[in-house]
Amino acid sequence: MLRFLLGSNSLRSKVRSSASLSSCRFISQQSGTSAVKDVGELELPPFDYVPRIYKGPSADEVLQKRKKFLGPSLFYYYQKPLNIVEGKMQYLFDENGRRYLDAFAGIVTVSCGHCHPDIVQAIRTQNELLQHATTIYLHHAIGDFAEALASKMPGNLKVVYFVNSGSEANELATLMARLYSGNHDMISLRNAYHGGSAGTMGLTALSSWKYNISQGGVHHVLNPNTYRGVFGSDGEQYAKDVKDHIDFGSSGRVAGFIAETIQGVGGAVELAPGYLPAVYKYIRNAGGVCIADEVQTGFGRTGSHYWGFETQGVIPDIVTMAKGIGNGLPLGAVVTTPEIASVLAERIQFNTFGGNPVCSAGGLAVLKVLDKEKRQEHCAAVGSYLLDRLRALQEKHEVIGDVRGRGLMIGVELVTDRKLKTPAKAETSILFEKLKDLGVLIGKGGYESNVFRVKPPMCFTKEDADFLVDAMDYAMSGL
Repeated sequence: MLRFLLGSNSLRSKVRSSASLSSCRFISQQSGTSAVKDVGELELPPFDYVPRIYKGPSADEVLQKRKKFLGPSLFYYYQKPLNIVEGKMQYLFDENGRRYLDAFAGIVTVSCGHCHPDIVQAIRTQNELLQHATTIYLHHAIGDFAEALASKMPGNLKVVYFVNSGSEANELATLMARLYSGNHDMISLRNAYHGGSAGTMGLTALSSWKYNISQGGVHHVLNPNTYRGVFGSDGEQYAKDVKDHIDFGSSGRVAGFIAETIQGVGGAVELAPGYLPAVYKYIRNAGGVCIADEVQTGFGRTGSHYWGFETQGVIPDIVTMAKGIGNGLPLGAVVTTPEIASVLAERIQFNTFGGNPVCSAGGLAVLKVLDKEKRQEHCAAVGSYLLDRLRALQEKHEVIGDVRGRGLMIGVELVTDRKLKTPAKAETSILFEKLKDLGVLIGKGGYESNVFRVKPPMCFTKEDADFLVDAMDYAMSGL
């Protein structure tokens, strides 16, 4: 049975019946072992937690209400969407009490783990004292959080602005860049995602995420994709395209450049080595500022570094962040230098909810948990182990074209032909459903939606990694 260490026979029976596909004895597997586990051998690692008995509306009822009262642009995963009602650390539970391994962390948002007790307690304590006041009054929480966050930044990145999302953060960063430089044109990468607001949609370069509205003043340059790009791993060659856009697509002066170090929505694409140092030089020579979008890569997720941009050996002028900064709270931030920050003082710049006491208390708790539990080091160790196992799986299954990433920021690209690198769109959809049935919730990305995004909560273990890879192996063996 699925081992919840349950406290009652009735609940134990309920969970057993709803989790039959994940029922079995879990066996650890070393990298390179070729035997495929039978479905009866796939079991989630033991977890000492009893989910509450759910008494709310069913999945069908929730879906009908959502369709009736929420916008039609909302989409959901899976042919029969899951009704997720509870979460604990790296696991989620549906309405029937079935446990799933969360390998996507609420779209790379749950950094410390679902309902981490330290964070829940910090939020609860502040919530009982003061929920909201805005920055027109003094409150220690926002200053304490800003100080802790600034201490994590290199160079002179010491001034913090708090917002509520990654889109807001990138929009504010773009405003700063244009005001400070006195220029208008921005440069971003093809295949990038920087938000869905009217102001950030121009920076995003995936047509499926863009409406047909005015998005002028943004140039999209070659994506330095080492798997599909025209220059392979030569970062400096890709960087020359930035120089060409400055010389031939602009006045010769630009406001700034923005990039994710590992593209998230675009399919976990890590920038080619040496790319950012060359680009930053071109941008600064053209009067612009360099922005690092750390919405998904920040806070130690890459394992090797606390910030993604550090993997390229650069220091940006502005850094944006969200998602993992709040472990699920609506929280984002922009960190920059005092000189760049000063341009916003020319007018009134205000954010009603940015840095509110509850989110600030929760955000500070996140930073403390990440340090106390050494999550960066953990991501390095577990991520390395998981990458080794996935690369061994790649040798076995032709459908895996590429395995890439760092730490717990990993992409598995599926293809029907390794030589032509033809996206395996249909196969990805089939495997996506099979993995859910086996108890693994994973993300999809890339323009063709043929990349599995493996970006779990940072408490994800080697035992979880084994279960994930064994489930992939079983599902792929059935294609």
